[in-house]
Parts: sequence; C-alpha cells; structure tokens
Amino acid sequence: MEESLRWLHALMIVCLLFSSRLGYVWAHGDGLVDQPLSKIGVHNIVVELDDSVSVNAYPPILGLEGQDTEWVTVNIEHPNPDKNDWVGVFSPAKFDGSTCWPSGDPKKQSPYVCTAPIKYKFATDSNSGYTKTGKSCLKFQLINQRADFAFALFSGGIWNPKLVAISNKISFSNPKAPLYPRLAQGKSWDEMTVTWTSGYNIDEAVPFVEWARDGEPSKQSPAGTLTFDKNSMCGGPARSVGWRDPGFIHTSFLKDLWPNTVYTYRVAHRLCNNEIVWGKNYTFKSSPFPGEDSLQRVIIFGDMGKAERDGSNEYSNYQPGSLNTTDQLIKDLRNYDIVFHIGDITYSNGYLSQWDQFTAQVEPIAATVPYMIASGNHERDWPNSGSFYDGEDSGGECGVPAETMFFVPAENRAKFWYKTDYGMFRFCIADSEHDWREGTEQYKFIEECLSTVDRRKQPWLIFSAHRPLGYSSNQWYGEEGSFEEPMGRELTEPLAEIQGRYCILWTCAQL
Repeated sequence: MEESLRWLHALMIVCLLFSSRLGYVWAHGDGLVDQPLSKIGVHNIVVELDDSVSVNAYPPILGLEGQDTEWVTVNIEHPNPDKNDWVGVFSPAKFDGSTCWPSGDPKKQSPYVCTAPIKYKFATDSNSGYTKTGKSCLKFQLINQRADFAFALFSGGIWNPKLVAISNKISFSNPKAPLYPRLAQGKSWDEMTVTWTSGYNIDEAVPFVEWARDGEPSKQSPAGTLTFDKNSMCGGPARSVGWRDPGFIHTSFLKDLWPNTVYTYRVAHRLCNNEIVWGKNYTFKSSPFPGEDSLQRVIIFGDMGKAERDGSNEYSNYQPGSLNTTDQLIKDLRNYDIVFHIGDITYSNGYLSQWDQFTAQVEPIAATVPYMIASGNHERDWPNSGSFYDGEDSGGECGVPAETMFFVPAENRAKFWYKTDYGMFRFCIADSEHDWREGTEQYKFIEECLSTVDRRKQPWLIFSAHRPLGYSSNQWYGEEGSFEEPMGRELTEPLAEIQGRYCILWTCAQL
C-alpha cells in the first residue's frame, strides 16, 4: 500500500477544538459570573427556619432497581413567596454548622452553613406564578454521590440567602455502590486500566474487576484504592465551601490483552461477609499492536466542562455546549476508538461535587473507550503550589482531583505528562501547567517521547498540551503585543527539529 493511502487508512481524526469559556456570561439579574456555585454567598447565610414553609421531596428511596440516576420531585409551599426564592440541593443532607471546621471567630452565628449546594434552581423555574400562589413543583435529576440528599429553600436571593425550610432526607438504596467506570491506556499497549468511584474503603470491601474475552473463562484483577482529604487542597473554595468528600477511587490493571479484541468487564467489591456488590456490565476493545495497519479513529478536544440535564445552575449558561458535545460523542460511540480530553475537564473550580457529576456525564463514553486526559489551568493552577502559572483557575484544587479521579500512564501522576502508543499513533501529552523549558524534567520527557518513535511503524506523531504554546488568541496577550503563551515558541520550534513533521494540537482558547 502506498504511504499516503496507508496514512489515510490509518486515521479518521476528529478534533473538536473549542472553548466553553468564551468570555463571561450574564446571570439571574446579578451581572457577571464564573462558576455558578461561586455566586452563592454561603458565608452570608442566615438561618431563619419558618414552620409555615414546607419543602417535600419524593421518592424517599432512589435506585431500587439499580439505577445510579433518578428524577426527584420537590414541592414547595411558602405563604410569603418572592421571585428571588431558590432551592439548593445539599449532599450530605446534614449541612449545618456541625459539619464545619472550627472557625475560631466568636462572631460567627451558630448554627451556620459552610458548604455549597451541589446544584440549585429558583422557585419560579417551573411556575412563573409562584410569587402569587406560593406553590412550586421542581424536578431535579440526582446521581448517586455516596450520601443522602436534602433540599433547602432560601429567600433573599443567592448572595444574601436566608434558610427558611429544609425538606425530608432522600437517599439511594446503596449510596456506596461502585459507579462511573472510566477506561485509560496503561503504560504498555496491551494494558487497559479501569478506574471507578465507590463509597467502600479497603477495610470494608476488596475492589476488583471481573473481565473476559468472548468465549473464555473470566478473570479477576485486583484494584488499588486512593482518596484525598480537605488538607490536600491548596485553597478555597476547594478547601472551604466547595469541599465534598470524593469517596474512594479504585484502579485495576487488565494486562496481556490481545490486540483489537473485544472484552467484557464489570467492577465489583467483595464485602467482609463474602457478598459481592457488582457494577454494570460493559465492553471495550483493546488497543491495536503498535504499527498495526488498520482503521484507527481518534477524538481530540478540550475545554468541555459539564452541565445539568435538569436545568439546574443553567440560568448562567456556564457550559451550554458540554451536553451537546457529550451527546454527540455518545451517539457516535461506534465510530471512534479512543478519546483525548486535553485539559479543562470539569471547570469545577474548587467545587468538588462537580467531579462526580462529570464522571456520570461521560460514563457512557469513558466506560467503553479509553478516555485520556491532560492537565489544564482549571485543574492545576494555584499560587505557590508548583504550577508554572500563579493564577487561581483551579479554585484551590491544584491538580489533586484530576490526577486521582482519572488514570494517566505518567511516571508521576502529579506531573501530568505521558506518552501512549495506539497502533499507528504515538501520543506525546505534555503538561502546559508545569515548567516545560529546556533543561527541565518535562522538556527531557518531550525530547525522549518525540525522538524514540519509529516513524515507519507509527507515522502519526501527535504532540498535544492544553495551552497553545506556539501562539495565542488570548485578548490580553494581544493587548500587550504578544502572540504566544510565555516562552511557548521557544519550546515548540526547537522540538520540531527532532522529528520534523508531526501534528501539534492545542485546545485552550481564552478570549
């Protein structure tokens, strides 16, 4: 086969290079916003519970048939309604002052609230006549997030809220269930990793994956378990109002896979009484042999974020395109083999509940094909935390949730650069949020990744990072007369001499 035809046969590559952060957006009469939850004045909350106000949620038990997503109805009755009344969804359901760290401030009210809701809606969302009738019926879609839920009604708007009523508690039948598996390439081409989230620590249950090739006996592979706590965060809101327990993140390594072969798998936990809690059944197709001449289809994009299907938080249109992108990827799932999400994953910006919601959103994709990620400014950047840039875009997360919730085949997951081989592709994924300059550890990695590929077997050499190091469309760079990320071209131009022709893909565009 001629070289040009061989390359064409190798690849159908779809690059969705977009940014969800096209400037600022307008909120519910309150002007400019960023992360929707950040506009809630949690520390301004005044507790004024009113017995004449009622909030009722049903059904009380969710997931009775194994569902990890359910719709909940919330009925409100308020004798003195106002257009600024809103309902916040809190999880865990107990969110009063007993869950707070001691403040040491004698002026703080007691009880007080110190955690943000995981989502919210205004009471007028489903009934424009709420201000006249005092009644509203809201619909929320909840996912299993390892804890119970309560719905709180506030008056006074989102910046100076008054807590006037709290609903009954509701919960999933098994809040600890293993959920939201996400695949990733291992450190060798014939290894697939499976990462998932549960409420089971290793002293409660042993995590593992059961998997098999069609027609063969199943195998079981153990999983390691990680988590992180509030002290791992670098600042607020991740270390304050945005904190939520991430549960336990498990990763299993499925090794010695046959190339281009379909496997079935399911995640599981063996309890102390030998009972097994099973996850759902899934399938994946293993990687082709390096250099294999076959159809290999890749999706590369960045800056997707998440959104709520029930319309929560969406008055701000924070990430309006994320569900469109997700749904299109789900629809086309049979038409590609591997995904690269190159930075700015969830835009959680320090509100940890959003990571669960993102893994639930992409679960149909990530549980079926490898979902490889890279670090972006909204995952990593925080002053004096080791990031190359001193911005506060991560909201205090400083990379910890990203490197724990998703597996990447890096030597050190805190240093988010890695290489992975997929058939006729060599991917060199850099970390634009760490120092890449000549002489650094990352620069040496990039040199090694680019120089060791055999272009006769892997003609497609892809170098990718979040920030556009070679140029920039950023408004403030242009205003100061610069048209690149700082020192960006100093990296990319010399590296081009190592391998000559290769593809460079950036995904961040901040206007």
